[in-house]
Amino acid sequence: MAFISTFAISMLFSQLVFVCHCNPTCKLGYPIDEIPVYKEDRYYVHFAQNLEFLEAEYFLWSSYGYGLDVMEPCLTKGGAPPIGGQKANLDPFTLNIIKEFANEEIGHLRAIDSIMGSITRPLLNLTSENFEKIFDEAFGYNLEPPFDPYTDSLHYMLSCYIIPYIGMNGYVGMNPNLKGYASKRLVAGLLGTEAQQDAIIRMYLYERANVVVYPYGYTMADFTARISNMRNQLGMCGIKDEGIIVPCELGAENRTETNVISANYYSLAYSRTPPEILRIVYTTGDEHIPGRFYPDGANGKIAREFLKEP
Repeated sequence: MAFISTFAISMLFSQLVFVCHCNPTCKLGYPIDEIPVYKEDRYYVHFAQNLEFLEAEYFLWSSYGYGLDVMEPCLTKGGAPPIGGQKANLDPFTLNIIKEFANEEIGHLRAIDSIMGSITRPLLNLTSENFEKIFDEAFGYNLEPPFDPYTDSLHYMLSCYIIPYIGMNGYVGMNPNLKGYASKRLVAGLLGTEAQQDAIIRMYLYERANVVVYPYGYTMADFTARISNMRNQLGMCGIKDEGIIVPCELGAENRTETNVISANYYSLAYSRTPPEILRIVYTTGDEHIPGRFYPDGANGKIAREFLKEP
């Protein structure tokens, strides 16, 4: 009798497990009667979209030899084509990484457009001369020969160190200001991917931390430190950027000099505000004065408001 009871219970349990596996709950639950996207949410995400456009075009041109105007022209919303984009001389391993990044950025732009609507693509400067000036500013003098990100994989990945991290900072910074549940879900997804891209770039460089970048005589770690210091200076809000090798006092729990992930005292991602980000990507140190990657300034309400101010 006990055997029969045990057998019956086990059969019942197996049927319950079967039912559970056949009818899994996969759909996210959202608040009832809540607003998915607030007007103010759009302003923040549209600000970040400027950086998504920069990443999409840079990765596309470098890996495919053409950009959104060929791959997904509808996403540009009629914005001017970038200046100076070209195919980089990448080895197969690096090329595959950048092609993946490029297509992920197309997905980001499509997601933003479908949920928030889209801004017009801003004019972007992807010329080697633009990167040359940025690296000159990071080192405080003109590098000889001029730094060209399209030369080879190492030069290119160093140039990539400049871009996704700032977008990640922006998503962390805007998160507390978002109200709509769809806005929060979108930004969480965008932040996750941006953080993974940045981690891949940093790991790529960390594996080569002691490699000397020919012919400059500086290691990869030196380059990342210089770029991070420049961004901290331009941002004007303290240390929110760290190279791949740091003093122990900046490492995780003050115990490591390895710095594959750039994070604060609590190992949380750094956040930046729109003015900080503009000061950095314009490289003017002034959110009201456009330059470098955005010769005519970034688009959207937040960025354009700064251009109106004296």
